[in-house]
Amino acid sequence: MAVVDPVADMLTRIRNAYGAHHNDVAVPLSKMKTSIAGVLKEEGYITDYAVETRDISIALKYVDGKPLITGLKKISKPGRRVYVGASDIPRVQNGIGICIVSTSQGLLEGAKAKEANVGGELLCEIW
Repeated sequence: MAVVDPVADMLTRIRNAYGAHHNDVAVPLSKMKTSIAGVLKEEGYITDYAVETRDISIALKYVDGKPLITGLKKISKPGRRVYVGASDIPRVQNGIGICIVSTSQGLLEGAKAKEANVGGELLCEIW
């Protein structure tokens, strides 16, 4: 069956894997999902990720047996795209979390997009 929103599917797979206390999760391969995994690794939310033939294997990160990621929220959806300017990029959970923005310079974490003074599509929030 075709997936309507692949990014939301990826976030749901990560959320479910954390709920089941899995060490890793496999997500179907795409450039967008690989970029999101790269941002998550760069920001320290996952241990590592590996691109395989048809999947991305994401190694989840736990602290004292508890999931590091406590919440994932998809903001821009297929029926309602959300675009923000550089000055309108939100702070997630008063600075505890991050948001991922799809910009003309690629996928960036919200603070880095604000620093580079670029806006774009607000994909998701992670805390």
